[in-house]
Amino acid sequence: MGESVLVVEDDPGIADILQITLRFHGFDVRAATTARRALELARAQAPDLVLLDVMLPDGSGWQVCRELRAYGDEPAVIFLTARDAPADVLGGLALGGDDYITKPFNVDEVVARVRAVLRRTRGTPAGGVLRHGDVELDEATFTVRRGGAPVELTPTEYNLLRHLMRNAGRILTKEQLLRNVWQFDTAVESTVVETYISYLRRKLDPLGPPLIETRRGVGYGLRAAEPAAPPDPGGPPP
Repeated sequence: MGESVLVVEDDPGIADILQITLRFHGFDVRAATTARRALELARAQAPDLVLLDVMLPDGSGWQVCRELRAYGDEPAVIFLTARDAPADVLGGLALGGDDYITKPFNVDEVVARVRAVLRRTRGTPAGGVLRHGDVELDEATFTVRRGGAPVELTPTEYNLLRHLMRNAGRILTKEQLLRNVWQFDTAVESTVVETYISYLRRKLDPLGPPLIETRRGVGYGLRAAEPAAPPDPGGPPP
């Protein structure tokens, strides 16, 4: 079987077409119609990705995503909903969602977006350790530390930081980041870069000096690493 997808959708017609299409494309698919069942299946089977309806009979997809992240579960999450207001899109991403698809949708687009999210969240790690100043990113264990302190990042935040660190010394345009981190570019995603840069700053800046530079009208990059303070050659006074 291929990578596993948990479809959480209470509309039987939509759930059936998603399951049939995803299975046809080689995915191992499970399904749930309620928030409670979704959490049970996610914790028992650890899917690679959750395709998550927002409006469920016993709760919301927002809460399902929040609980998955609170318990440390790290499947990729794509919200699937008729709620397309900008505040809803940004709210879903802020909870740790990796993408947001609005209804009605084209099933071929859903498959393409599922594959794109899995490529960036489940890609084979290079196995090395990237360092920039006091930030250390381990590609083998998907962990990040700053000044020795662990930094908890969602898969998308991790991939954005990794791309910035791999390109330290360069200013990357929003279009470059969308293409290389998100691997697609649509009208909705045009605000995603700014949103996730803000999330990274919120988690990294309390642990050290500001890390990410904004070049207005151009893009984003990492500030030059501050050199460590030189040792005192004289040592302590006698």
